[in-house]
Amino acid sequence: MLFVLCSQSGMCCGALLRTAVRPRLPKRFVVAASEFPDLPRFPVGFELAEALTAAAGDLHATGSPGDTMNTAVALAVRLLPEAEHAGISEIQRGGRLRSLAWTDETVRFAAEPRQGGHTPHPDWERLWTTPVVRTDDSEADGGGSVLSGLGLRSTLSLRLRADRRRLTVLTAYARKPQAFDEDATRIGRLFTAHVSLALDSATVREQLTEAMRTRDLIGQATGILMERLDIDAGGAFESLVKASQRENVKLRDLARRIVDANSGAGGRGVTER
Repeated sequence: MLFVLCSQSGMCCGALLRTAVRPRLPKRFVVAASEFPDLPRFPVGFELAEALTAAAGDLHATGSPGDTMNTAVALAVRLLPEAEHAGISEIQRGGRLRSLAWTDETVRFAAEPRQGGHTPHPDWERLWTTPVVRTDDSEADGGGSVLSGLGLRSTLSLRLRADRRRLTVLTAYARKPQAFDEDATRIGRLFTAHVSLALDSATVREQLTEAMRTRDLIGQATGILMERLDIDAGGAFESLVKASQRENVKLRDLARRIVDANSGAGGRGVTER
């Protein structure tokens, strides 16, 4: 029904999907540090290439962005030399922070926003302009920071993706100072390149799945309007769009309302024009 709708209304399917679908923000995930028996801990040389290949397979086998981040933080502890904990956070312009995934409660607390929603990692602001930030010793300036209070002396923060408004960061933590050297940084950058690709791929798959669901929903709503208002597919879709604009409601939400109302009322009461 959607194809007929698009043909008669003069809108392409791509335009319809752009109108109807908005990407959803990732959910929060808490994960336990998983074991990956096929991966050597802290690999080097040829082992590193094999480990990254295996890690890429695990990352791309995930079914959603949340699952990808779940897997990424667990893999980070396995792959990055000296890493004991890992987490993924989203930082907005101005320092606003959301924790998205973490290996344990220590990391969750370390990444939680403090008063005013601001980050406990002031160095993270540098990730807007550089892909990597390291903290060699959180007690170097006399302690007193959130990290030193938790016994986390070293961090390695790697940018996963960024746009004008927000960036996503993977951070590895260690309890000893100067834990992350140049080798760890190099491995971290290679690993996060795989994570970024897998995360983008999972996001696209999720958006396409949502687009298919939205397409079906709009098709059902259009069919209901065609029957109840005795109009063709183009007129039904135009009516749906006008009602969406008039009521300032997303097209998919209005379509869902029509479908639900039609089901709940046994097919009565659909009057959107």
